[in-house]
Amino acid sequence: MNEEIPVLSEVLTAVLLISGAVITLTGSLGLLRLKSFYERVHAPTLGTTLGTTCVALASLIYFSTIGGRLAVHEVLIVTFVLVTTPISLMVLVGAAASRNLSGREK
Repeated sequence: MNEEIPVLSEVLTAVLLISGAVITLTGSLGLLRLKSFYERVHAPTLGTTLGTTCVALASLIYFSTIGGRLAVHEVLIVTFVLVTTPISLMVLVGAAASRNLSGREK
């Protein structure tokens, strides 16, 4: 398995992997450093969405280059993450807002 990979594919893969890791790390640090729940839930959501997208695009470029055809699995992963992450954010924030409102009424 010593396929020769074009330099452009290697560079794009490396840049996207490092970018995805840094973005995900930044979102994780935001979870630790921010004060309120509403601030904490926002940073990891962005980190997850953007970081996973960068890593999946790097995987798509790498495996498409090696296999000679488009790797569809990564497109499905990115689509699933892009759809479910904002929805879970809205559900969590809605539940927290509902709980805060009911706590103030008592």
